[in-house]
Amino acid sequence: MNRSILVVYRPAAGRYAAQFRAVVAAAADLGVRTVVLLPTGEQAPETDGLARYHADLEDTASVRAAVGRIVAEHRVERIFPLFEGDVLPAARCRRDHGIPGLTPDQALNFRDKNVMHRRAEELGVRVARSCRPDTVGTVARFADEVGYPVVVKPYAGWACGNTYRVDGREELDRVWEEMGDDRHEYRVEEFVRGTEFHVDSLFQDGEAVFEQLSQYTYSVLEYRDEPGGTISRKYGLSPGERGILELNAVVLRGFGLRTGVVHAEFFLLDDGSVVFGEAGARAGGGSIVPAIEAGRGINLAGEWCRLELDPDHRPAARPGPEVGTEYLASGEYGRITAITSPDELKALDGVLDADVWKSAGDVLAPPTRSNDVLGWYVCEGSDFEDVRTRFKTVRDAFRVETEQA
Repeated sequence: MNRSILVVYRPAAGRYAAQFRAVVAAAADLGVRTVVLLPTGEQAPETDGLARYHADLEDTASVRAAVGRIVAEHRVERIFPLFEGDVLPAARCRRDHGIPGLTPDQALNFRDKNVMHRRAEELGVRVARSCRPDTVGTVARFADEVGYPVVVKPYAGWACGNTYRVDGREELDRVWEEMGDDRHEYRVEEFVRGTEFHVDSLFQDGEAVFEQLSQYTYSVLEYRDEPGGTISRKYGLSPGERGILELNAVVLRGFGLRTGVVHAEFFLLDDGSVVFGEAGARAGGGSIVPAIEAGRGINLAGEWCRLELDPDHRPAARPGPEVGTEYLASGEYGRITAITSPDELKALDGVLDADVWKSAGDVLAPPTRSNDVLGWYVCEGSDFEDVRTRFKTVRDAFRVETEQA
């Protein structure tokens, strides 16, 4: 059997298409075939010509059974889950078949926020104070102790789905009713008041071979009120920013990462101290991958594949200017009658890349997750403030017209 990799791929909305193509291309360059595991009933033109299998990706047993069939027919050397929710099932499949990579025990450090924060504390890393929402009284006492607001979130969620900022007891009672019988799936954290950063890293054999620090331009929890933006921080780092990079390496090694890609989030407080937020063992979501590709010349997902398959590979990233990316959003809801195209956005000064996921005829509804948006763009600038100024120019140029659906 030929050398193969398995990519667990969810083609919906096109959010992972560029990552998928980069992994396939990297494997092909190294003479390795790609096998694809897709959600039941779904197809994608970018998978044409590849060996394709299907499973209910929401059911770990279905995934493990499908991978069992795959490894019986292909010599799978690595498994690449592109989506956060597939990280743990992929790790269980690796264990089933002796495939190198993140183990289930290690994957839990990156997926289960209860485990994640306990492990970070063991490593001496500061995290937000938290409690389990066993009863509403427990949460109320915790909120009185740390002070409102508090954050209620799924312990294994992503993109701020079903995540609540709670500002008082009345709001807590309302959120408690919404949680219903699923309280065991949640955790409660103090609200950390600080500037939020993320680090996107590539590791090989326990060492960072690429890392980029970026700063969010908004509060991730307030995605309903403003589009999500992030700007790279490459030059003139403060001691606190350098401290984030140092802590990032401590966390990732302590979580057991050997080779792979990680998107991790941290808060920098006014006193210069750093609080760890969370980390996912996958490339950053939204437009982080195309932003890094535009600014640094590498695709994180493709580089992950190369690092796994070629022990001598090192990413050839260029320094580049400061680069920012922002989601495209609209306050208009209903059926789209007209929308600015990616080419129109790319024609704007400083815009390096853009993608629009919606088109005329689609129906817009209020967002339910931080990545429930219309698309994204990437632009460059001389520094953080210059990039943020360009954000406003692009945002003002983006137009969406709708009619009642």
